[in-house]
Amino acid sequence: MFIKSLSLVNYKNFDSASFDFDARINCLVGHNGVGKTNVLDSIYHLSFGKSYFNPITSQNINHDSDFFVIEGALEKNNREEHILVSAKRGQKKVIKRNNKPYEKFSEHIGFIPAVMISPGDRDLILEGSETRRKFMDGVISQSDQGYLNTLILYNKVVAQRNALLKFFAANSKFDRDTLDIYNAQMNEYGSLIYEKRKAFLLEFIPIFDKRYAEITNQKEKVSVEYKSKLSKKTLPELLEENLQKDMMLQYSSVGIHKDDLEFEIGGHPIKKFGSQGQQKSFLIALKLAQFDFIKNLNNTNPILLLDDIFDKLDEQRVTHIIALVAGDELGQIFISDTHAERTEKVVKESKQTYKIFKL
Repeated sequence: MFIKSLSLVNYKNFDSASFDFDARINCLVGHNGVGKTNVLDSIYHLSFGKSYFNPITSQNINHDSDFFVIEGALEKNNREEHILVSAKRGQKKVIKRNNKPYEKFSEHIGFIPAVMISPGDRDLILEGSETRRKFMDGVISQSDQGYLNTLILYNKVVAQRNALLKFFAANSKFDRDTLDIYNAQMNEYGSLIYEKRKAFLLEFIPIFDKRYAEITNQKEKVSVEYKSKLSKKTLPELLEENLQKDMMLQYSSVGIHKDDLEFEIGGHPIKKFGSQGQQKSFLIALKLAQFDFIKNLNNTNPILLLDDIFDKLDEQRVTHIIALVAGDELGQIFISDTHAERTEKVVKESKQTYKIFKL
C-alpha cells in the first residue's frame, strides 16, 4: 500500500498544492514555517479523518478561506483508491472513499494504517493519562473496528452518567433506577475495553522491549505497565464505592476512562528520572512497536511519517532509523527536514527509490 498523489486546497498554510509521491521514500525539505509538517499532517488526516496536531477541524482551514479539501490517491491490494476529506466552517466534516461518503467516520479508521513520529510525542511522557490512553486506544482501533465502536459507546454512556449526576446536584434529586442503567452499560462496555487493552499490551510490550533494546544496545531496563483499578475490583463495585464522591464531584471518577500507562526506566518514572536522550529512545521504541503491531495484525506496512526527526535526534538514533529505512520491513516513508543535503545523503545510503520536494 502506498499513496500515489496528494492534493491540498486551503489546508493550513496551503492555498493549493499537489504532489506525486514515490512508492518508498519522500522527503519534504525547506525552512521552518513553509509547510513541511502540514503536508505530513494532511496525510495523517487522510488516514484518521483528523489532524495529528490540532483535532479542531475549523482550525485546519486556511485563515483566508471557509473550507479545506484533502484528496489522496493510493494503491492498496492492487487497486487504486481515492480518499477525500473536506470541511466547511459551520458544517460537518465529510470523508469519502471512491466518491462515497462514510456514514460513520469510525468505519474509515484502519483503512490507511499510519504511524507519525514527531517532536510533539514527548507529550506521551510529560502530559496526563488521557494522552497515553489515546495512544493505546489509537493503536488498537487501527486493527479492531469493534474496539473503536465499543469505546465510542462507553464514552457516550459516561457523558450521559455525568449529565445525570449534574442533574441530581442541580435539582436535589436522586434516581437509583436510571443511575443503575448507566452503571450497567458502563460495566458492559468498560469490561470489554479493559480485557482488550490487557490482551493488546501482552502482545505490544515484548515488541516495545525489543525495539528499545535495538535502539540503545540494551543499556537500560525500561518498562510499560497498564494501571487500572479494574485489576483489583469490578466496575460495579468501584462505581458503588465511589457513588458519594461522584455525586459531590458531579462526574464519574472511576472507570476505564481513568486508566493509564506507566513508563519507567530502572524502576523509576521516566518522566522524572529519564534523560532527554532516554525519553527520545523510549518514544521512538513506542512508535516503532506501534508500527510492528499494526503490520503484524494487518499484514500491511503502515505509512511512516517522520516529522522533523533529524533535527531532534542524535546520530545513534538517526542511524538506527536509517537502517530500518534501508531494509524491506518498512513501506512508504515521508520525512520532513530543514537540511536538503543531509536528507539526500541519508536516503541515498538507503539504496531505495526516493523523491525530494523542496518547499
